[in-house]
Amino acid sequence: MAESPETSDAVPLFEKAYHANCPGCKVDRLKQERRGIPYRDLSFIWIVSLCTALPISSLFPFLYFMIGDFHIAKREEDIGFYAGFVGSSFMVGRALTSVFWGVVADRYGRKPVILIGTFSVVILNALFGLSTSFWMALCTRFLLGCFNSLLGTIRAYATEVSREEHRALTLSVVSTSRGIGLIIGPAIGGFFAQPAEKYPFLFSQSSIFGRYPYFLPCLLISIYAAGVFISCWWLPETLHMHESTVGRDSCDSSDATKHDTEVEEQKTYEDNLLKNWPLMSTIIVYCVFSLQEIAYSEIFSLWAVSERKYGGLNFSSQDVGEVLAISGLGLLLFQLLLYPRVEKILGPIMITQLSAGISIPLLSSYPYIAMLSGLTLHIAINFASILRNALSVSGVTGIFILLNNAVPQHQRGAANGISMTAMSISKAFGPACGGALIQKQWVELLVVASKHGQLSHDGSGIQRQACIVLDCLYS
Repeated sequence: MAESPETSDAVPLFEKAYHANCPGCKVDRLKQERRGIPYRDLSFIWIVSLCTALPISSLFPFLYFMIGDFHIAKREEDIGFYAGFVGSSFMVGRALTSVFWGVVADRYGRKPVILIGTFSVVILNALFGLSTSFWMALCTRFLLGCFNSLLGTIRAYATEVSREEHRALTLSVVSTSRGIGLIIGPAIGGFFAQPAEKYPFLFSQSSIFGRYPYFLPCLLISIYAAGVFISCWWLPETLHMHESTVGRDSCDSSDATKHDTEVEEQKTYEDNLLKNWPLMSTIIVYCVFSLQEIAYSEIFSLWAVSERKYGGLNFSSQDVGEVLAISGLGLLLFQLLLYPRVEKILGPIMITQLSAGISIPLLSSYPYIAMLSGLTLHIAINFASILRNALSVSGVTGIFILLNNAVPQHQRGAANGISMTAMSISKAFGPACGGALIQKQWVELLVVASKHGQLSHDGSGIQRQACIVLDCLYS
């Protein structure tokens, strides 16, 4: 007597085939069995993203003094010229090698690239702190950028290690950790540089930190990177290491029509990655977001500390630090608690569009915020800064989702490498554009002030610097 359909075991017509020795299959099987939030994987993503962000901006608080100690600048005004080369060398190195490391990650796995990147921070960042000449500092920063390809690789890893419903959360962790690192990095650099002068009761001039005054902040970041390097030995690999008719990135069995379509699409992507319009359009938007982000970061501090007569807020460096700290805390809470729910409702495309659309009137309101004073000013600027950072990082997180969804797994490393190269080039132009805009504003204001006899060379801060700029332009 034949078994009825109700009593027989239900077997799916098409099952997912897992390979025993494939690390990517092991991760896929774990994702299939695990329904909750992958907290262990989120912790790996957080510490690696923080490791790649800390060295980027940690040198800016002490770079001016470091260049001065090298005695390469003949005049004090030339220090900024040489500091610009050291500051941009990291982005130049990263722009030149991001695609290469992306291809390596696609071929040999995400884990080896992450280990190489974290180990490079351990060695090269410490050597930068021990620099005794301008060329040594320039070369170590350039090499650090060449080997620091962690951001693109960890974005691909975050996409692959999480289930579809948790992908927004994992990518928001990448964005948030990176944003926090760009805040903590300068704090470490400013607080721990020149320790023998700031804390003579702890560090003597004859100690290594007295002879190398910029080594301590670099050492602290290198120690953290060493801890990340050790932790990443237990990082599960997500790349599929087996050959199949569909490719290295897929284990799905499906009907013949769908199978043939997937093969055809993947061959098209593999042969024409630069012609993948969803990918290229996402990278273009990413470049625009990156350019305005770095330009805003430069202009905001200059605008905040400039005097009221020049349209600024007349803030102290401590006031600016408080605004940035509050913005960082607000960004952390928003990205971890609210963004995944908002993304689930609106989707990454709508979030990116809204972020760009709302940012325009928000940034346009900053000149009107400068008209406020007292407690009202502090409340308004903190609220605007929190909202602006939340919109910026939300837009970037949405771009990360769209970028990684535009390509199959075996192309994610290369796709993220291309995006990192384009982003690095955009960020190289960002400070120049921001500096040109604010310099133009200063010159216009000073020309007006000079016509009314309100300009003097006895001022301080921004006014004195702007007078020098004006003298150079009209001499």
